[in-house]
Amino acid sequence: MVSIITVNYNEIATTCALLDSIQRQGYRDVEVLVVDNASRENPASIIQDQYPAVKFVRSEQNLGFAGGNNLALPLARGEYLFFVNNDAELAPGCIEQLLQRFESEPNAGIVSPLICYFPQTEAEVENPIPIVQYAGMTPVSPFTGRNRTIGEREQDHGQFAKPSLTAYAHGAAMMVPRKVLEQVGPMWEGFFLYYEELDWCERIRRSGFEVWVDQQARVWHKESLTLRKMGTTKTYYLTRNRILFMRRNFEGWKLVLFFAFLFFVILPKNCIVYILKGEFENLKAFWKGVFSGTKSSTNFAEV
Repeated sequence: MVSIITVNYNEIATTCALLDSIQRQGYRDVEVLVVDNASRENPASIIQDQYPAVKFVRSEQNLGFAGGNNLALPLARGEYLFFVNNDAELAPGCIEQLLQRFESEPNAGIVSPLICYFPQTEAEVENPIPIVQYAGMTPVSPFTGRNRTIGEREQDHGQFAKPSLTAYAHGAAMMVPRKVLEQVGPMWEGFFLYYEELDWCERIRRSGFEVWVDQQARVWHKESLTLRKMGTTKTYYLTRNRILFMRRNFEGWKLVLFFAFLFFVILPKNCIVYILKGEFENLKAFWKGVFSGTKSSTNFAEV
């Protein structure tokens, strides 16, 4: 059995579109769990009426990405757990292909599919060539604290057809065997937004497992419908969590190099950019993120 877990936050119509795509999957041995992360209106009645087989969990406070997903874990019964963003839709055969990857690679600890941008306009719908969002990731640099998403914004001409090892899975769609979850533990909830899956992949790798991307499985992603409107929130969490990620996963001279880059390059550069653009609220969010990321506990107990 595969337990498919998704988190809803004020986007019930989008979540329903995901549930419809799951129902169109040929693989039937699944259960679906929807966690509502304190949406303004409780969508329980909609889920229960339209999707009676779905397990619905309501949180009265917004627990963030990891916290929302983790809330479903005590109810999940599957041998595999498939975490999918509510703003995604599964292409046909996605689940079977991901399961096949685990059968082919016994040491695989987490696998993501190829993720393509969901068509937004009529022209994109008519264009037969999908645009890739994720076909894998490069490792995070110990110097800059940054990495690169492979294939982003490229047209898909089949150049990513071969499954491969990768540095990180993508939080929009990632499947994990229960045995790995039990050994490594769930995602750390201290990030709230962003970097959760990167941090989880580092822990999975340290436990002796591999991170894979299987481009023969595909998910269509509508990007972040919620965070698109949250400029200062995004600035704060990306800044804060970049620092927290580095503190949790690097040490010694590598961490010293990163903090030197942070204080002598990132800080002056970002301050100048925000001031020149007149984005003073983002400047405040950036500084708040730097302070929080530097001072917050990294909770090295892992969870």
